[in-house]
Formats: sequence, C-alpha cells, structure tokens
Amino acid sequence: MNQHSPEQPADTVARLRATFRSGRTQPVAWRTGQLGRLRELLTDHGTDLADALHADLGKSSAESFRTEIDFTVREIDHTLEHLDGWLRPESAPVPAHLGPDATAWTQYDPLGVVLVIAPWNYPAQLLLTPLVGALAAGNAVVVKPSEMAPATSAVLARLLPRYLDTDAIAVVEGGIPETTALLAERFDHIFYTGNGAVGRIVMRAAAEHLTPVTLELGGKSPVFVDRDTDLAVVADRLVRGKFLNAGQTCVAPDYVLTDPETARALEPALSSAVEALFGTEPQTSEAYGRIVNERHFDRLAGLLGSGRTVTGGGTERATKYIAPTVLADVDPDSPVMQEEIFGPILPVVTVPGLDAAIDFINDRDKPLALYAFTESDTTRERLAAETSSGGLGFGLPLAHLTVSDLPFGGVGESGMGNYHGRYSIETFSHRKAVLAKPLD
Repeated sequence: MNQHSPEQPADTVARLRATFRSGRTQPVAWRTGQLGRLRELLTDHGTDLADALHADLGKSSAESFRTEIDFTVREIDHTLEHLDGWLRPESAPVPAHLGPDATAWTQYDPLGVVLVIAPWNYPAQLLLTPLVGALAAGNAVVVKPSEMAPATSAVLARLLPRYLDTDAIAVVEGGIPETTALLAERFDHIFYTGNGAVGRIVMRAAAEHLTPVTLELGGKSPVFVDRDTDLAVVADRLVRGKFLNAGQTCVAPDYVLTDPETARALEPALSSAVEALFGTEPQTSEAYGRIVNERHFDRLAGLLGSGRTVTGGGTERATKYIAPTVLADVDPDSPVMQEEIFGPILPVVTVPGLDAAIDFINDRDKPLALYAFTESDTTRERLAAETSSGGLGFGLPLAHLTVSDLPFGGVGESGMGNYHGRYSIETFSHRKAVLAKPLD
C-alpha cells in the first residue's frame, strides 16, 4: 500500500475523490479485499487495541474483545457472507404502456467520498463498523477517530494505513480544529456518532453542500419494569446492561420506571446484582471501567445527590472512578433526569402503572432505545404501538444492536438514519432506478 505524508483536509478529500472517480473502489473484489484486510488487522492486533482501550477507558480485555474487536469481526463476516446478494440488482414491474420489451430494475451505486466521525465511548467499534459498511458499498472513506480516546486513536492511525488502501481510505487525527476543517469540505455522506449538540454542528456544515447525514446520537433510554416479574433476573440483566463500560453506552438503560411496590422490591435485587457482578469493592474489579475524563467525572459526580443511594455512590477523582450506583426516590425534575446520564448511575422513578409510564416516555424526547421487562403480551403490544424509539427490547437491554440483520439507529432527538448489515449498504449507497427499452 502507498503511504502519504500529512496533508491538508482539502488535499485528502481531493486525493480520495480522484481514486473514487478512477473506478478503483467499485469492483466487489476490491471491497471484499479491503474487508478481509480489516479483519486481519483486528485478528493480528486485537491485543494492541485492547491495551489502548484499557488506557483510554479502563476496559478489561474481555470487554474490549466482546464489545469492540470481536463485534466488528462479526460484522465483517456477516457482510462478506451476504454482500453479493445485497448488491444484486432488483427487478421492478413495468407498466403496460411501455410495452412488453421494456425492463426496469434498481441497483446500488456507491456515493463517493464519505466521512465517518467516531465517538470516544466505543472508539474502535464505532469507527470501524461504519467503515465496514462504507467500504462494502464501494466508497472512499475518511475516518476521524475520537481525540478523547487518544491511545485508541493512535493505534488506529498507525494500523489502518498498514492494512488498507491508503489511496481510498484516510485517517485524520485531531480535535475540534481538525474536525471543523474536515466538515468544511464537500463529502457525499457524513456519518456521525456522538451527542446532539455536535450533531447539530455536523448538520449545519453538511447543509452547505447538501450532504446527506447519518446521526447516531443518544438520549435517556427508559426501562419499564412490570409488576409480577422475576426481579432477580430483571436486576441481573439491568446491571449488566447499565454498567457495561461504566455506563458510557449510548443504548444503556438510563432510568427505570415502575410502580412504588415493585420499586421497593427491586432495590435489594439491584444491590445484590451489582455485588454479584463486581464484588463488594467494584473499584478493584477488573471488569469495571472508568470515566473517560475529569470533565465527565465532575458532571456525573454532581448528579449523585438526585436521590436516595441504594448502592454505590463512591467516587475517586484521581482515578476517575464512580461506583455503580442506584438511586431511589428520584424526582422527575431532579438534575439526573434532565440529561442523558452516560455514566454508572441508575435512577428509579415511580409511576402508578403502564398508562403513566407511557405518558412519561411520550412527554420526553424520543429515546435511542426503550426496554421493558414484562410477561404481558398486551403490555408489549401497547409499548410497541404507543411509544416511539430507535429500538425496542423486551427482557434484555442492549442486545438488539448485536443482531446484524436489524437496523440500528435513532429517531427524533436520538438520531436519524441507521446501519448494520444490509442497512449499512443502504446508508452508504444510492439506490438508482434504471429503465431500458430496445430501439427496434
């Protein structure tokens, strides 16, 4: 692969656009070759990435492989297995007035040069999984790792040019100035994962060139816990979903909605589940991560007084540690309920029942995910029909995003567009309509 010296964003985009216009990225063989090389990178250097993720976020090696490295490998394998079928033109019926000899079909065309901007919380997975889709669709790609995960950014910037076609894939490191400079360029698609404030900046910049965008944002993802559920199972699954990556997950359960009696019974179950997963001293657990930086630590520490502490509450700023914490008696107007928590704090809010829970959810921004623990088919049907969210999970938080044949994305304030599997092909392609009629 050719190596290129550092260059200005305009030169990077121009170089990649020249490669795209040459047709180099169009053949399926090039696409699958790049995906295969990316897979080799992950299998050859998984430990390097895991070490970087530990340096940035305190993630254990097991968590890094499960949620970032192996996750991306599975996405690559799924894409390689199905790509030919996804790209196959799809015929369309032709109306009678065009005659029996006309044919029509749709085909996927790559968009051109796309920009992928990744966040810091899953800095490998959320950079590389969109890259998988962009390459599979036949695009040239600029990837921008998060400067807030500097160790992971450095590893990716070192390894990606060693494995991938540097005439078609470029890595741009840096912070706000570098991202701003990139956004001033004309791309054919921008894929951004992060918060809504920056999402608005991305959209404003994209509007200058009428560039389509995918925004993978977040929000306060609620959990409804119904009466008469197995609270030990509920607590175990809630704790595993909420405190993964120290709560710094866009689809993590943000708060619990349940009736007062169930809330009281759930409290000891959650305490027991935390101890079962992380021990009596989570600070010493290898399975428990850290907050990304002091600014986020201070923000989260300021939310701990929003309710009665059921378990946790401990902090250590020097190591950016916040204990897995459950808060009860939380007022809906308290600080912890005003913004996405994005950390290891789980508030429990009481409501009279399902009707009130649905109203509570619908009175707020549409979340990235909604979860429910219930054995009632009627309750499931009502939640599916009467609420709006990016995804809906019954009985198990987070799991829907691991299904490659499901689209992953938000709605409203939680984002626009989706990806994973064939939906990544749709995101990074133009579905072109074609009609042909013989001249004779």
